[in-house]
Amino acid sequence: MAMQNLVSSDDIRSAFSAAMSAMYRQEVPAYDTLMELVARVNDEALAADPDLKERLDATDSLERISEERHGAIRLGTAAELAMMRRVFAVMGMYPVGYYDLSTAGVPVHSTAFRPVGEAALKKNPFRVFTSLLRLDLIKDESLRAEAGAVLAKRRIFTAGAVELTEKAERNGGLDKADADRFVSEVLETFRWHDKANVDAGMYKRLHDAHRLIADVVSFKGPHINHLTPRTLDIDRVEALMPEYGIAPKAVVEGPPTRRCPILLRQTSFKALEEPVSFAAGDGSWKEGSHTARFGEIEQRGIALTPKGRALYDELLEASRKIVRPAADGSNAREYEAALAKAFEGFPDNWAGIRAAGLGYFSYSLTEKGRTAGPLASRDLDALIADGFIRFDPIVYEDFLPVSAAGIFQSNLGDTAQQEFVASPNQKRFEADLGATVLNEFDHYAGIEAASIEQSLGALSSVAAE
Repeated sequence: MAMQNLVSSDDIRSAFSAAMSAMYRQEVPAYDTLMELVARVNDEALAADPDLKERLDATDSLERISEERHGAIRLGTAAELAMMRRVFAVMGMYPVGYYDLSTAGVPVHSTAFRPVGEAALKKNPFRVFTSLLRLDLIKDESLRAEAGAVLAKRRIFTAGAVELTEKAERNGGLDKADADRFVSEVLETFRWHDKANVDAGMYKRLHDAHRLIADVVSFKGPHINHLTPRTLDIDRVEALMPEYGIAPKAVVEGPPTRRCPILLRQTSFKALEEPVSFAAGDGSWKEGSHTARFGEIEQRGIALTPKGRALYDELLEASRKIVRPAADGSNAREYEAALAKAFEGFPDNWAGIRAAGLGYFSYSLTEKGRTAGPLASRDLDALIADGFIRFDPIVYEDFLPVSAAGIFQSNLGDTAQQEFVASPNQKRFEADLGATVLNEFDHYAGIEAASIEQSLGALSSVAAE
């Protein structure tokens, strides 16, 4: 097959994320409303902050704001996870990071499939937070065995999706007709199904262990449980949600409100109670309901270095020693105040974050740098101080396990259910995945280092002209 006939993985990913968004808007109309609200707030934020608009323009990321979103799915078996890795690879999405949510009482461990490298992220940054159910954490041995048997029987990928994934692997990609069919076939894996794989009694036993277990085991496939638009002002979105008929969760997950956003802040609206049918012994269907799918909003800040992440974790834990957020949000104001107080220990200006080595930055020439005469210096700090090079925060593209667990728990509930002991097992996860997960810190450090070399090299080439 001629290479020029192959569709790029970036274009396949863009087509898939657009198809996913269209499907989810039809399935969950409140998501469409949420997108309208986020677009409004982003427009207002850019109009009110010319410096923010200029910075986004300079880093070639303004256009992608309205397109950026992530999804989340939950898988049941190692075979599903391994095949999902292959499917996402066709779209140029690779596993980055390991997240153990059992530390927060949720019986899954996870990774984020996403594009890597600056060029791919600028093309389309769509990512899918993908969790694998930890059957080994279910205390009831009988329930564990029954759940495993149900999962072993299901096939979450269509024959067409498998065939086209294998074809892409053989040929190094897909042509336009196959790429279109691939998107259509894979979309079926993420579609909502209102008929359960289990009877009502089995569903209740799974639900009583944990609602997330019931969500994974009871259905034909891993329906997308949320899509997430990116906002530039999550506090403003949260304040306006009631005006749009959407009730937000009580506490925004992640760091507090800051002038210079760090990592990731997330909020959501309550999961929907949706009608489903359970198989009855006589071949009929019994009406019931299931709660799983919800709407989420994210605000992304700068990616932190290991030093910055350690400080973030320390300050977050310090705030929770004073006030731990209640599941029902009853102490939201007290928790937010404790969080803001604790994070006074984290610099809140870009120069301070950079000077302390807490965050990753992308470096580029200023207008003065682009028109400079011969410059022999490679002293980055001096070139910044003299106005030849600028630095802009690198957007955090990954997730926070405590925040993810907080979103899950606020939507799925965590009362009167089994308590799960923290049990990280990255080696087991990677064995099930069939690959090692990429290290997020290495990724950001590589982008930063490349931007420094490109900037210094450009100044040298200016000097040589």
